[in-house]
Amino acid sequence: MPIAKVRGLNINYEVIGDDGPWATLITGGRRGYAEFVPLAQKIAAEGFRVLMHDRRNTGASDISFDGQDVEEATWADDLHELLSQLDALPAFIGGASSGARTAIMFGLRHPEAASGLLLFRVTGGAFAAERLPENYYNQFIRMAEAGGMEAICANEEYGARIAANPANGDKLSNMDPADFIAAMSHWRDLFVAGKDLPVFGVSEAELNSMKMPVVIIPGNDKVHDSTAGRIVHEMIPGSEIHRLPIEDQDQPLVPFEEWAPHEPEITSVFTGFMNRHTG
Repeated sequence: MPIAKVRGLNINYEVIGDDGPWATLITGGRRGYAEFVPLAQKIAAEGFRVLMHDRRNTGASDISFDGQDVEEATWADDLHELLSQLDALPAFIGGASSGARTAIMFGLRHPEAASGLLLFRVTGGAFAAERLPENYYNQFIRMAEAGGMEAICANEEYGARIAANPANGDKLSNMDPADFIAAMSHWRDLFVAGKDLPVFGVSEAELNSMKMPVVIIPGNDKVHDSTAGRIVHEMIPGSEIHRLPIEDQDQPLVPFEEWAPHEPEITSVFTGFMNRHTG
């Protein structure tokens, strides 16, 4: 896949579709983009170009622990630079979970570059506020404290990033555990400081200020409670909401692959929205 140099880092990306308006799909957590390829292919078949990319610290892209902002803000700025290099601005910015938070950050930080936002599986609420800092940060802080960078490199999640990009292994192996712990602690503290806001790190006033078109498809598990999607809809003026024929599940996380039967409907919602707001 192509590699772009974005703000000093190698970012792995792929463009699906040959012509038409530009859109992006950003995965959740720190997962690479592969799980959204089938959805991107369906959207591209309707006349769009879909940029897929591994954010820094995900997939085959470079790792970096230098960011001072919340990770979603850094990812949003990286995406803006990548789209600019591809002459793909403005674009529809779409994402799920942490990808949805990144899309919202993109809209706040680069409003002139966002044709609209495609948000699904929005996170929010007390359960997610307790679970996510542990998953993203605390477990790795404890790991580095107990076993240093050798333990981090041996971890399944970081091991996958090393396998996809061997340079990441060299960088991690040569990193001082204290620097790794400091970076993770900094990001965790920023994340936790915004955990009680409607969207983690995004205030009601910021959501109220958004003027670009927005469509929201709520999630259906305890991390992506449908209530979070409804709250965002209520706070972004003029936004649209579409509910899939699904019920909330009393489980921490419904894997995205279980949404596969709904991809044709998601495609229809997103492409219809983009067609209405193109040009």
